[in-house]
Amino acid sequence: MNPTDLLNHAIFNVSLTADIEASSERIIFGMGCFWGAERCFWQLEGVLRTAVGYAAGTTTDPSYTAICSGNTGHAEVVEVIFNPTIISTEQILRAFWENHDPTQGMRQGNDRGSQYRSVIICSDEEQLNIAEETKKRYQTQLTKDGNGDITTELLTNVHFYLAEEDHQQYLHKNPSGYCGLGGTGSCL
Repeated sequence: MNPTDLLNHAIFNVSLTADIEASSERIIFGMGCFWGAERCFWQLEGVLRTAVGYAAGTTTDPSYTAICSGNTGHAEVVEVIFNPTIISTEQILRAFWENHDPTQGMRQGNDRGSQYRSVIICSDEEQLNIAEETKKRYQTQLTKDGNGDITTELLTNVHFYLAEEDHQQYLHKNPSGYCGLGGTGSCL
């Protein structure tokens, strides 16, 4: 897919490839299959745009077929563009931590492989500091609740590759589609 193609978000009707406004922030999450992860974020007030894609691997211009082979190292991720005057980075991170199981390593539920790992890709050091702080707090709660150790990777400034059009807003276009997203029951 050509990343310069102007794809529109099926819910927000904004371009998925347009530049991000200076007043907005960007953060990227991997939390298993990207279909359910994207829906989790587009439902939050203050989120301006979501897009699914691939990140944190070793190849350029990956495709869904290639990442499912397990040979690219990329994770299925969702890019979240948000207005920080409406929703804070910490609130966005709360949705991330509470809506998947960050203790499962290279899987989420029945989905297995490096593409399903838990990852946070921050845009700057400030986001990274907030991610590290919420990770520590959430680990304390997970431990108290009898859950395992967090395996989530925390990264900064990793290239995001937009996924193919048929994966964008998949659960909006296919309301009965697969969603394996599920949390631990622990709250941040």
